[in-house]
Amino acid sequence: MLFRSLVQIEAIAARPSLQGAGVTAPGKLADGIEQAFDYRGDVTVTLRSGERVEGYIFDRERKADLAASTMRIMTKPAGHKIAIRYAEVAELSFSGRDMADGRSWEAWVKKYAERKAAGEKNIELAPETID
Repeated sequence: MLFRSLVQIEAIAARPSLQGAGVTAPGKLADGIEQAFDYRGDVTVTLRSGERVEGYIFDRERKADLAASTMRIMTKPAGHKIAIRYAEVAELSFSGRDMADGRSWEAWVKKYAERKAAGEKNIELAPETID
């Protein structure tokens, strides 16, 4: 069956947005960085030195020892690529909009089903525009 039930789709599509969330607890930072890697928006990293780095996390290497774990971030606005050790991070916040939020296959199917249920005809399979 091509389409899932609307109940299944709503459960999948209703995941909360991370935008505006932050992580400061030392025991949670490694997991927060994992979430930030999957996040398709900018994050702001506050280092223990007080310096703030804003950009997109495009790579990370998590090891058993946080001092050996690193993430790579493309800074905003210059686009420089820098490496930051997990142990240097004091706070991580999801500061930018998640560009993939609401653009999943499940979200599209939900919109399609709603439009079809409303009686709309000639519904096309067309990609959404990127903001």
